Amino acid sequence: MSPGVSIQTFSFDESNNYLRLESTISELNLYDFQIESLCLSREVAREFEENPLLPGVILTEDGQLIGMISRRRFLERMSRPYGLELFLKRTLKSLYNFIKTDILIFSGDTLIVEAAQQALQRSPVLLYEPVIVEIAPQNYHLLDVHQLLIAQSKIHELASKLLTKLYQELEAANSELQRLATLDGLTEVSNRRRFDEYLTQQWQTLAREQKPLSLILCDVDCFKNFNDTYGHQAGDDCLKKVAATIAATVNQIIPGDLSLVARYGGEEFSVVLPTIDRECVVKIAENICSQVKQLKIPHRDSCCDPYVTLSIGVATLTPSREESPQTIIKVADLALYQAKETGRDRAIAYSPSLKINN
Repeated sequence: MSPGVSIQTFSFDESNNYLRLESTISELNLYDFQIESLCLSREVAREFEENPLLPGVILTEDGQLIGMISRRRFLERMSRPYGLELFLKRTLKSLYNFIKTDILIFSGDTLIVEAAQQALQRSPVLLYEPVIVEIAPQNYHLLDVHQLLIAQSKIHELASKLLTKLYQELEAANSELQRLATLDGLTEVSNRRRFDEYLTQQWQTLAREQKPLSLILCDVDCFKNFNDTYGHQAGDDCLKKVAATIAATVNQIIPGDLSLVARYGGEEFSVVLPTIDRECVVKIAENICSQVKQLKIPHRDSCCDPYVTLSIGVATLTPSREESPQTIIKVADLALYQAKETGRDRAIAYSPSLKINN
């Protein structure tokens, strides 16, 4: 290799697995091919022949950058009639004076996406001309614009994946926030807000379809006495177990997406069951009553049993557009009152034909 000619390439991973959104062009495959402009063109021709990936040559005079000749332009000029006779034995500067073009220079810390954007804004004639990268003052390297665009494409792909992942994580976070916003913090069943929303939705839907809607209201018997006897912490633990048992009992028969178990308030729980026939709903209510009693949670000051029990009211109606969801709540509440009045620890279904004053 003649004096003044130096070639160096940095390692280049074709898969671009190392690239990041903040990657700079100094991380790409750069070629250090600088030559004094007074060197003969044949020296460059030999280097191009020995190094087929070289995108061009940087010209200097006394160490100062004066320009760049791309491989494409160099070979094009040499392939013209009399090109070899005219330029091969002459200095590189004489060839440069014929094919001088505008050059694009970036500092080594320029972001790949920024460099690619500027490179693509050039005229079509210059679009695939290599760009010059200034690694340090007076230290220049060449970057093949094709590699620059590949790197930019990889970064765009990476950004798309990151945005997709971020969107999915955001969706999951929003779903979780929405779920938490509809859960009762203590018992982890749905809260009263979710109950009201769900009951209203089902009432309106089933009013159009003229299908039955059922509501089960559950009340822990003598719960104030339980708290007074065992303390509020024990009371909270009791409510958690009762809620879990109600949910498990319902889900054994009706899938969770076809029903709703909610904390109605205090020691009261509700179960909304769309499109389920009345006989099945009554059996579910009776199972809930039985399963809670089988927990055998001691309740020595209960007014009806030595263990924690439930009083349950059941209502099944076909919703009407002329009435509101409060109608079924009133009917279920009257059934619950009847369960309490007749001894507690039982489930009673009230007749939907009962006249209710709205």
